[in-house]
Amino acid sequence: MKITSFQASLAAAVLLMSTWLAVPVSAQTQTQPAAPARPVAPVAAQPTPAVAAQPIPIAAPAASTTAPAAAAPTAVAPSAASTDAVVAPASEAAPKAGIAPAMKELSPWVMFMSADIIVKAVMIGLAFASLMTWTVLIAKSIELSVASGSLRSALRKIAEARSLAEAQMALGAKAGILPSFLAAALREARMSAGLSSDTGIRERAASSFSEITRAEARRIRIGMGVLATIGSTSPFVGLFGTVWGIMNSFIGISKSQTTNLAVVAPGIAEALLATAIGLVAAIPAVIIYNHFSRVTKSYLELVSRASGAAARLLSRDLDRSHGSAHSRAAE
Repeated sequence: MKITSFQASLAAAVLLMSTWLAVPVSAQTQTQPAAPARPVAPVAAQPTPAVAAQPIPIAAPAASTTAPAAAAPTAVAPSAASTDAVVAPASEAAPKAGIAPAMKELSPWVMFMSADIIVKAVMIGLAFASLMTWTVLIAKSIELSVASGSLRSALRKIAEARSLAEAQMALGAKAGILPSFLAAALREARMSAGLSSDTGIRERAASSFSEITRAEARRIRIGMGVLATIGSTSPFVGLFGTVWGIMNSFIGISKSQTTNLAVVAPGIAEALLATAIGLVAAIPAVIIYNHFSRVTKSYLELVSRASGAAARLLSRDLDRSHGSAHSRAAE
């Protein structure tokens, strides 16, 4: 019985000694200073038991028991240092990962200069086509305005003329479509002198008038074919530049192996600029072509009026010549 009590007392003493040895290690781990800039230092320090907060007055331990206690801080220190070493790169890399790379300025000129050589050639060609469109607009507007005004003025001058010769005198030596009709009518009347068939003279004069009208229509439509070509092909040329640019952008994405918007956006924007320039060239060309189609039609109606006026003067001259011949025959 005494042996059993002694063994129980010895076990309790060993348990208290092991508890005492554990308390300094936990207290040292808890009170070890942590870096002030590391927010994760509290995670490394585990909460200590409530018993650790109470002071335990115990005499100095034996030499054999102090060896583990002295070695304990050295065993804990590497773990704290390794924790700090692991946490430090993560805390320092976190701000860097949150900062997105700055996108370069995307202006039309910067996109043009950064584009591929094929896309640049497409953009330059479309810009030249747009320049031609506006050049044709200015040139044809002046030409049609001058031609329509001079023809209307000539028609007013010969409105009271009674013969081809009188109409030519009213117009003078001025060149134009109406003087061409009068000259053709006089030439046919002169070449058909002595012929008794007035119908043949009128038919031949009408044929000459038709040739002059067709030549004038071809002349006044010069430049409209360019507008039609630009209006119909510019969108497809711009689309070709866009397809080529997007293809190069996807090749660049595959090489860089990233789908970041800052990497993808500039190449796609440069490609879409080609389509935008194609539409800028095509839309005005189509509108200007339709405008000139209406204006040209009005001018050709004036040309038909001039042809009719010359045909009427020729018919009067023919009737007048036959009337004078009949009156001479009657005398």
